[in-house]
Amino acid sequence: MNVLILGAGQLARMMSLEGAPLDLNVRAFDVGSNRIIHPVTLDEYELTLEQAIADADVITAEFEHIPDPVLALCCQSGKFYPGKAAIKAGGDRAIEKALLDKGNVPCAPYQLITEKQHLIHAVTKLGKPLVIKTCQAGYDGKGQWRLKSEDEITQIWSEMADFIASGTEQFPHTIIAEQMIPFDREVSVIGARDKDGRFAIYPVTENQHTNGVLTLSLAGFVEASIQQQAVSAFKNLTTEMDYVGVMAIEFFDVDGTLMVNEIAPRVHNSGHWTQQGTPCSQFENHMRAVAGLPLGDVSLQKPSVMINVLGQPNIPHQVLAIADVKSHWYGKSQKPGRKMGHINVSGHNAAELADKLMQLTEFLPEQDYPGVRATAERLKTL
Repeated sequence: MNVLILGAGQLARMMSLEGAPLDLNVRAFDVGSNRIIHPVTLDEYELTLEQAIADADVITAEFEHIPDPVLALCCQSGKFYPGKAAIKAGGDRAIEKALLDKGNVPCAPYQLITEKQHLIHAVTKLGKPLVIKTCQAGYDGKGQWRLKSEDEITQIWSEMADFIASGTEQFPHTIIAEQMIPFDREVSVIGARDKDGRFAIYPVTENQHTNGVLTLSLAGFVEASIQQQAVSAFKNLTTEMDYVGVMAIEFFDVDGTLMVNEIAPRVHNSGHWTQQGTPCSQFENHMRAVAGLPLGDVSLQKPSVMINVLGQPNIPHQVLAIADVKSHWYGKSQKPGRKMGHINVSGHNAAELADKLMQLTEFLPEQDYPGVRATAERLKTL
């Protein structure tokens, strides 16, 4: 079966690697260069997008920010999963919020902003501080403002107005203000839904961020009540959307109650641990779902941690000397803060996982890999 992936980054690469044993032949459309390439070898195919669509048995995506004309072509083929509506919801916070409201899934109170008066009203309606985000752009902490006092309205509006004005008819720019939620932690759930409406939902992870970027995800230690809420939200949203494929939902945990932060209609960074911690990873299950194959086992084999490698020239080879540690390198050019790869670590229990993380700190300095030592110390208490 031939699969075309929109996007040619590390997620397409990992989907391709896990699709090969399933006899799934993957090509990727590089949205930036309009080339059809192999996401692992980066070899280029002498094909137009239209030809690649015609050759594909199924089409999917590795990210949300795909131009409308490309989405339209793929949808016209009848082969595209999870579909244009899902991709648009993941790439536009205004659409996402409307979807959450329709599905009766709790999220932070919000207001859309297109003019200064809306910002002033948001301060009155939602209170201070406010988290202000671009709807169509921004990720990993980019495209955001924090408004803590009314004295900041004029300056922040000036920056927001410049952003709104930079939009076009094809790519409009809008902004949303959210009430700042004093949450205890961020957690996320990754799950798959197939074409017949069956689910395979992974254990919820606890996520740690540094400067708005995910640095570490821990799986295997979330309370049953949190898992139940996350599963319910996942089923409600994906059923409402008639979703096919893997989707991630990030939540704020507020005193044991989950509120959605955002959704991602694709495989997700906080699910990379599934490559090692479960029998069937998120990448394989996404490929299974869109290809019409049975979903795989998502039960926890071992408690696991995923550590992001951000802006580093390589992964220290010494980490591979530790049992149940695997490194994943993306082969991208090095840039500060860029996701260059990740490290997965597993243990039979909290104590064993803590011991392995402590061993890793010898090769992973805190300034480059924040939170590894703190996670190990916490696991020792469980």
